[in-house]
Amino acid sequence: MARPTERRGARGFSLIELLVALAVFALVVVGLLNLSGESVRTAVHVEESVLAGIVAANVAAEAQLLEPAALAAPLEGSEALGGRDWHWRRTAVDAGSDGMVRVDVEVRRPGGDGVAASASVFR
Repeated sequence: MARPTERRGARGFSLIELLVALAVFALVVVGLLNLSGESVRTAVHVEESVLAGIVAANVAAEAQLLEPAALAAPLEGSEALGGRDWHWRRTAVDAGSDGMVRVDVEVRRPGGDGVAASASVFR
């Protein structure tokens, strides 16, 4: 019979094996956190693009209902959508035939410089 202080075989993990497993687990967690952050940034960008596209489509649809004389001068304004104020600019360009006009709408991000969405319609 073996004494209680004698070891017959190593059972369990050594300290080195536990440290290596912990390091691998930490790297996986860091990678997943980075992926999660990137996913949130992408979702915010997609939300902004969709909301700006809705504003651009609405302003373009309103332009189709206006009289041609009302489209002659460029117009700027803002709309509230999704808890944000979107700034838009509408311009009309002569399309060249039979009084056809192309109406261009640009929507800018709230507090941003770049164009978030644009729309063009012919009338």
